[in-house]
Amino acid sequence: MVDRILYNGNIITQDEKKRRVSAIAIHGGRIVAVGDDDDMLDLETAHTIRENLGGHTVIPGLTDAHIHWQWTARSLYEVDVYEVPNKQVALARVAERITISSPNDWITGHGWSQEFWADKQFPTAQDLDPISPNNPVYLRAKSGHAVWVNSAALRVANITANTPDPEGGHIGRDEHGNPNGMLFETAIQLVFQHMPHPTTEQIAEQMKSAQKLALAAGLTGIHDFDGPRCFAAIQMLHQAGDLALRVVKNINDPQIHHAHELGIRWGFGDDWLRIGGLKIFADGALGQRTALMIAPYDDDPTNFGIRVSEKAHMLELIRTASLNGLPSTIHAIGDCAVRDVLDVYEAVRAEERKQGISPESRRHRIEHVQIIHPDDKHRLAQLKIIASMQPIHATSDYVMADSYWGNRCEWAYNPRLQLDQGVVVAFGSDSPIEPFDPIPNIYAAVTRRRIDGSPNENGWYPQNKVTVEEALRGFTIAPAYAAGMENRLGKLSQGYLADLVVLDRDLLKIPAEEILETQVLATMVGGDWQFGGV
Repeated sequence: MVDRILYNGNIITQDEKKRRVSAIAIHGGRIVAVGDDDDMLDLETAHTIRENLGGHTVIPGLTDAHIHWQWTARSLYEVDVYEVPNKQVALARVAERITISSPNDWITGHGWSQEFWADKQFPTAQDLDPISPNNPVYLRAKSGHAVWVNSAALRVANITANTPDPEGGHIGRDEHGNPNGMLFETAIQLVFQHMPHPTTEQIAEQMKSAQKLALAAGLTGIHDFDGPRCFAAIQMLHQAGDLALRVVKNINDPQIHHAHELGIRWGFGDDWLRIGGLKIFADGALGQRTALMIAPYDDDPTNFGIRVSEKAHMLELIRTASLNGLPSTIHAIGDCAVRDVLDVYEAVRAEERKQGISPESRRHRIEHVQIIHPDDKHRLAQLKIIASMQPIHATSDYVMADSYWGNRCEWAYNPRLQLDQGVVVAFGSDSPIEPFDPIPNIYAAVTRRRIDGSPNENGWYPQNKVTVEEALRGFTIAPAYAAGMENRLGKLSQGYLADLVVLDRDLLKIPAEEILETQVLATMVGGDWQFGGV
């Protein structure tokens, strides 16, 4: 029995046995056969739907291996200050939102970065107060590791000159020691905990809008890193039959003890929604200069960044998670943070060997690996740690990175280094820090250039480029492996889930400069067209 046959296509299977075929037969949401048109059409029955691909290229469904799904969905409804060219544009957009808001309503937004501004200075509450003396304002930096708030928000949170910096965070202060409206890392929670938040139902509705955009971009799956209310909303969509993306849900460390108490293990769930691993923050981010470094920032010899989690704390969390059947996935940006995490993983791997636990059953990850010290370059391979990286961060951040890290950037944003050693490298966007569209991410990985062609025709540290084939694997086979689903995702092969994307051109045959022109024509998940069709 065959439900659907797609034929007359240029199908890139990523299966070594049959790299390219022209037709696929599908039944019950899975691929039952691949091959040439005649062989597949011979499987047709009276109930089979035949669809002519018109010679278009088909690739396996794409998975974003690092996304903040609730945050992404919510950002669609917030004040848009994403990469605004100056502070004045951000202020104007906040002022516009206030005109349609009720008194005392919170005004939230996301995406500003002082690095896009001429003075490159952090903004302050003093900038916001004249336009919003009453409405609390909360604007997340592009990285998500800092927020810009006004005095009204500081008053709600009772943040004063006497408020101490929380562990792993910092309150920005003026020359008199008064809070200036900038909050870094864990200090963000001082305000966030006082904000009103949408209901689970509202979050689910926001996710529906984001899901449509993701499917139109060719995404068929995501690995999410947001909190428990995100998980609740995704479950609500799943239960209602409205979930059209496959989701791996990671659990942040404040909630991990609940999973242990319930006995929830890696892979619990189904092919639509399943448990990933424990998520921990080791440090901050480059944009706010809170990424933890071995040597100080080039432009500030007193700054080494912020250690968000102590090594002993991470070790205890990861050891406990491993014994309870969960791998870990740790945010590490700076080279000192990456070293800390590798040291912890080395200790945990040793304990796992004593317990008879194999690396295959504990697929630990490092998220971002934005810069690694050359002394540590082999350690991910030695410890069999997955590198979860975001290619577009390299092109987005290179001006900052050159300024803050200088010649160390040879070892920054470098999937090539890990791939050459056999490390599994899974790609994602870190949305909403960067747009989740995979095509610009693939372009960034292959060219090391921005959309405008900068920094030059060769790209930033061109020796760190990857091939188109490697970039595709980063969005397909590698995330499938990280999720423990490599036997049914990431390829177009017999027995695999029928998740695929139809493109208007062959990514493997066009010049790299044309990658950005590639259009997603249709996206299928589980044998059903979720965007477009043929």
